[in-house]
Amino acid sequence: MLAENLENWAQQERQAGRQEGRQEGRQEGEQLGIQKTARNLLKLGVLSNEQIAEATGLAVDEIAKLRIEDKH
Repeated sequence: MLAENLENWAQQERQAGRQEGRQEGRQEGEQLGIQKTARNLLKLGVLSNEQIAEATGLAVDEIAKLRIEDKH
C-alpha cells in the first residue's frame, strides 16, 4: 500500500514537472517569436522604437537593446 502510494505520488510529480516544462517552453518560444518580429521590424528601418514596442508588446528599452544587438 505504501509503495503504491509512493508510486502514484511520483507519477503525479513527474506529470506536474512535464506540464511545467511544456508551459515554460511555450512561454520561451512565444518570447523568441516576439523578439524575432521586433528584429524584423527593426530591419525595415521605418518604425521608431516606440512604434515597434507598441506593435510587439515589448518595452521600449527592450527594443533599444535589440537595435544595439543587431548593429553588432
